[in-house]
Amino acid sequence: MTTSYEKFGLKEVINASGKMTILGVSKVSENVLAAQRFGGEHFFEMSELQVQTGAYLAKLLEVEDAQVVSSASAGIAQSVAAVIGEGSVYHAYHPYTERITKREIVLPKGHNVDYGTPVEVMVGQGGGKVVEAGYANGCSPEQLEMMITENTAALLYIKSHHTVQKSMLTVAEAVAVAQKHQLPLIVDAAAEEDLYKYSKAGADLVIYSGAKAIEGPSSGLVIGKGKYIEWIRLQGKGIGRAMKIGKDNILGLTQALEDRLANGSETGDSMKKRLAPFIEAINQIDGLKATVVQDGAGRDIYRASVKVLERSAKEVIAELKAEDPAIYTREYQANNGIIEFDVRAVNEEEMNKIVTRLKAIM
Repeated sequence: MTTSYEKFGLKEVINASGKMTILGVSKVSENVLAAQRFGGEHFFEMSELQVQTGAYLAKLLEVEDAQVVSSASAGIAQSVAAVIGEGSVYHAYHPYTERITKREIVLPKGHNVDYGTPVEVMVGQGGGKVVEAGYANGCSPEQLEMMITENTAALLYIKSHHTVQKSMLTVAEAVAVAQKHQLPLIVDAAAEEDLYKYSKAGADLVIYSGAKAIEGPSSGLVIGKGKYIEWIRLQGKGIGRAMKIGKDNILGLTQALEDRLANGSETGDSMKKRLAPFIEAINQIDGLKATVVQDGAGRDIYRASVKVLERSAKEVIAELKAEDPAIYTREYQANNGIIEFDVRAVNEEEMNKIVTRLKAIM
């Protein structure tokens, strides 16, 4: 029997929430599937596969080196372990040893967010101790700097729509603080579209999700300075062993990134054009008012923002999920009576199904 929704008693999903881990993140292309198939059908010297794909990706991204990991979360944990251990094999085997006291990872308080798991959980998994700088409503370069001590191992910056956006220092400002104190700066840019920006700004390690903007299989990518990437590879003897990635997904991610650089991603103008008839159709439904809004973190991503006028937005969201296909939306503003629809992974037929469901619900 072939794989299907019915085989496992699953509902089909229309993903209008964006590239979210809870829904499997992204669809992969035929090119990526072919690369994964090649990986699955052949054997490799795995350490050499990691080194050579890393070198290949580093050349494409104009950095010293790169390492494919199992996820962006694994990238955080292994990057933290790397900067704490500084290439020590003893540390790789004993990642939580009390011999090493330089474990503090300083990040803005507004960046210590829960993106499905708290940032501090992944820092802790890497053996680090979170030290928050600034306050929930902002962090300046001076506030970041004042939290640095002799036990600081690195600075961490989370570039995400989940984080506080206002009154926050820039990556460039964090780089200046890190360089002044001769500390590595780790930037978690998991869902970011720009694969060059943060390394060119001077970040020592930059972490991406392989399955989000890159549209690859379940994977992560860490790029940056050669010394630090070598220290990350060493984590395969330690905490990285429990986070190892398979040969098929290493090759799938490599192909996905190559394709992404060659073809780009959907532009904001394209999204707005596809959204226009969808917005018009929703505005014909009594009790709903739809507009186009840009991503809150300023990315070139546009979504439908639907104000629910006569019912609870949370109730409408629950009803959208309840049927088959289950329709998932962005729920961050449900408390304000707003539902957002991200159409990057939604085609015209699926948009029509969403409109039909909304008509029935309202």
